[in-house]
Amino acid sequence: MSGAGKKRVAVVTGTRAEYGLLRPVCKALQESEELALELVVTGAHLSERYGSTVSEIEADGMPITARIPILNHPSTDLGTCHTIGDAVGLFADYFAASKPDCVLVLGDRYEIFAVATAAAVLRIPLAHISGGDVTAGAADEFFRHSITKMASIHFPSCAAYAARIIRMGEEPRRVFNVGGLGDENIRRMQLLDQKQLAERFGFDFERPYLLVTYHPVTLGGDPEAEVAALLAALDQFPQLGLIFTKANADAGGEAINRMLDAYTARRDNAVAFTSMGALGYLSAMKYCAAVVGNSSSGVVEAPSFQKPTVNIGDRQKGRLRCRSILDCGTGKEEIARALRVALSPAFALGCKNSRSPYNGGDTSGRIVSLLAAFLGSDLARRPKEFWDAPTAAEREEPEEEG
Repeated sequence: MSGAGKKRVAVVTGTRAEYGLLRPVCKALQESEELALELVVTGAHLSERYGSTVSEIEADGMPITARIPILNHPSTDLGTCHTIGDAVGLFADYFAASKPDCVLVLGDRYEIFAVATAAAVLRIPLAHISGGDVTAGAADEFFRHSITKMASIHFPSCAAYAARIIRMGEEPRRVFNVGGLGDENIRRMQLLDQKQLAERFGFDFERPYLLVTYHPVTLGGDPEAEVAALLAALDQFPQLGLIFTKANADAGGEAINRMLDAYTARRDNAVAFTSMGALGYLSAMKYCAAVVGNSSSGVVEAPSFQKPTVNIGDRQKGRLRCRSILDCGTGKEEIARALRVALSPAFALGCKNSRSPYNGGDTSGRIVSLLAAFLGSDLARRPKEFWDAPTAAEREEPEEEG
């Protein structure tokens, strides 16, 4: 099919982690005979405060169709409200002018909620990757489920999440369990070895080290106090190297990043990066002694490497777990205790038998194939129907006679 006859899919990305997951989908769209990629870059990618990670997209040679800056307000809850409002308007204008056949988004962040809102109101079919998760400790929880209710087709990462989407009233014929893109990246990427990592990042990757990421908990908590406790706990392990990847563009993220800069400036065994890129980050995960913090990568990606994870606090509460994950509170001693267990030979041995629940095979290829079929069908043009499945009690209730 010629480029002119292809269905145009606007893929929107706002963060480094999100783009790392979307990258194979973008490449599959580029290779598709039925769909055409239109990559729209926004959010932290275009902000100097968060490393201007659009440079990673450019370095990939990925064509960027549009750049829509939205981070013009302070990193506070009120600032996030204003950013959402701005983003809805800006993306509404962009979609009204560009008229894509579909908008494809991943995850649960506030800027993606704004993008989804604009697409839904303009009646552009919305495809959603990674719905159905539960993260009770973050505002992402309600953004994610709101996006689900606006989406026309769903690509959850495991069977349990697909079932949850259907229980939310989404038609089963619109829900496809495709597996996790993070797991696919790990299996398909040609990861760097330790020498290549050292040359790229200027750090000794042959010594034992922890890979640490801590994001603000957007449904309460004191991020600065929590990070102070984390850093105090890490001080109890001076024999280990520490690689920090900085916090995202949520309220409180800038304060965390200032603390990390101050901490690493005083220690030879620690370094902090705004972004390592998907290749660098996953390669560093492959060789680390443990993953520490509250990032989804510790729950979703680390099990594919059979690496221990110390998951701190409630930010990932509700996600599927496997035996390689240790949950702990946010206090210094709780974190230190969990780290001692994670670093023990017995626990590391147990991790070797762990299996990621997000293994789905050719996830990106399936997403593109299913999306092409959907956009070529009448289903893409029909309004959604609420799937009102009977409850267990209703199934057991005898029919009335008469």
